[in-house]
Amino acid sequence: MADKPTKGLADVVAASTALSDIDGQAGLLFYRGYDIHDLAGRTTFEEAAHLLQRGNLPTGEQLAAYGAQLVEGRELGALAEANIPEVAGKQAPMEALRTLVSLAGGDDEDKDSNSPEANLRKAARLTAQQPLLVARYHAARTGATIPDPDPELSIAANFLLQITGRVPDRHEVEIFDTCLVLHADHTMNASTFAARVCAATLSDMHSAIVAAIGTLKGPLHGGANEQVMRTLESLDPAAVAQAVRDRLAAGEKIMGFGHRVYKTEDPRATHLRRMSQELADASGDDTYYRMSKEMEEVVFETKGLYPNVDFYAATVYHYLGIPTDLFTPVFSVSRMAGWTAHVIEQHADNRLIRPDSEYIGERNQKWRPLAER
Repeated sequence: MADKPTKGLADVVAASTALSDIDGQAGLLFYRGYDIHDLAGRTTFEEAAHLLQRGNLPTGEQLAAYGAQLVEGRELGALAEANIPEVAGKQAPMEALRTLVSLAGGDDEDKDSNSPEANLRKAARLTAQQPLLVARYHAARTGATIPDPDPELSIAANFLLQITGRVPDRHEVEIFDTCLVLHADHTMNASTFAARVCAATLSDMHSAIVAAIGTLKGPLHGGANEQVMRTLESLDPAAVAQAVRDRLAAGEKIMGFGHRVYKTEDPRATHLRRMSQELADASGDDTYYRMSKEMEEVVFETKGLYPNVDFYAATVYHYLGIPTDLFTPVFSVSRMAGWTAHVIEQHADNRLIRPDSEYIGERNQKWRPLAER
């Protein structure tokens, strides 16, 4: 008799990967063997993307070449460019990104090729274009005019410049760059699995990324950081502990706590907590950071749950001036490095992903003519 299916595919190995690994018991995350604690704050997002997509932390020469490819590849094609205003007027952020990435696929000169060389070029373009798509979408819906990306600035610096309309200071850029590194990949999460399932049919990279974005849009995957911020905004700063206890007692879920894999603190949360405090101190108003700390203490005391990557990411993005409804799109900016790397890996050693299922419906049904039903 076949084994009973595992609900949600929990602990089922769905693919082999050399990209990232998790030790859930110890609370460790690795990109291609590098501990995230060694990479965070030391490695730029561009270096992390190169590591994931091309297999190594780049030399100076390799980083310069990759950076030049990013600068060249961030220019939007005519199809995506022409549709930004209409998309911004009719679609919410994640819906808009799903549409715009699909349109960008139509603009891509390598759209009909899944060769390793073409995939590397498309991966660089998607990584470069995603922050620009988010910024251009936001500008279109608000009627703002934003500066063109500065080829001398990093992805992190350009994004903050275009979203906030001011030149970010060095510390803000370093913190946001670290955020992008921390979110770049995370083994077989739902959106990455969706991308690999799509890629396994030998569909193109843009189609696989659209599948990933559509999956990230779901509130059980993306969106938790936005909900954390909404929760903080709804609470009285003087009564956080009691409000959290009341919600937990009523059976409500407090977003940003617990993780399917980690049994201890999410290693990314360690860095995000510190960065949230640094930005709070620099802002002169640490209200949301203090509220977050109080929430963390109450949830751990009551439920024994640790904060995950989404919890302190919310206040970090808030202090950086990023609009709350763009928190999940920012996640996609970072995860584009990992998604594209997984598509490259899937195409390089492909087999169609086709799991079995357990039938639980009726059996031995007998057909009857329409008049007798």
